[in-house]
Amino acid sequence: MWDWFINFLYAALQGIQGFVGDWGLSVICLTIVVRLILMPLQTKSVKSTAGMQVMQPRIQEIQEKYADDPQRLQEETMKIYSEMNVNPLMGCLPMLLQMPIFFALFTVIKMVPEGSCFFSILPSISDSVSGVLAASGFVPALPYIIMDVLFGVLTFVPMMMNSQTMDPSQRQQQMIMGAVMSIMMLWFGWTCPAAVLLYYVTSSLWQVVQQQLVTKKVIAKAKADAEERAKNAPLEVNVTRREKKPRQHKKS
Repeated sequence: MWDWFINFLYAALQGIQGFVGDWGLSVICLTIVVRLILMPLQTKSVKSTAGMQVMQPRIQEIQEKYADDPQRLQEETMKIYSEMNVNPLMGCLPMLLQMPIFFALFTVIKMVPEGSCFFSILPSISDSVSGVLAASGFVPALPYIIMDVLFGVLTFVPMMMNSQTMDPSQRQQQMIMGAVMSIMMLWFGWTCPAAVLLYYVTSSLWQVVQQQLVTKKVIAKAKADAEERAKNAPLEVNVTRREKKPRQHKKS
């Protein structure tokens, strides 16, 4: 199954390259095609995330009320998700669907002809920062270093943008996590083939632009719809607290 996917991805990349005439540009075009295919799913993911934000106070309320009854807590939480038409797993799905492509590129890039480039910017999309730096020195490696820096920065930017709708404590946690992830990606990207960096940088740029032009409007509308549903169909939580029995003291 994995070999089939590798061969399919290579055939798609080769077909695009035959049309645009550049292997690096074909990676960028492939990324755009993938993002266009995932766009409806991404919109659903955004709506689900917005609904989760609206429901958060209710979730916190039942977490407090059913702290001693995990099974009932799970039932009431799932009931809220169902009535508000929200899937908590939807937020991660677009990213998970892209992961096979991201990892497959490590194998696919070994199949492209030697010396396949991205115009005159990256002489070889199979090379990495560390490889070019060791073989040719700093100046030839500079475009690869810039690509790696973009790889790290564009890991942080979407997380920073997402944190703007969070409360201060969550925002701080998100920013710290984003900074740590960026440093990890810089280190990871140092040995990555340039084609992988091209894919991720293009995908992240798409996400940033999409968030500015589309996602904010979708979130605002989804929140308004979720708040309207919550107002028209309020969810009542019936709570039965466990009786606290007095402790028996041992007789001395």
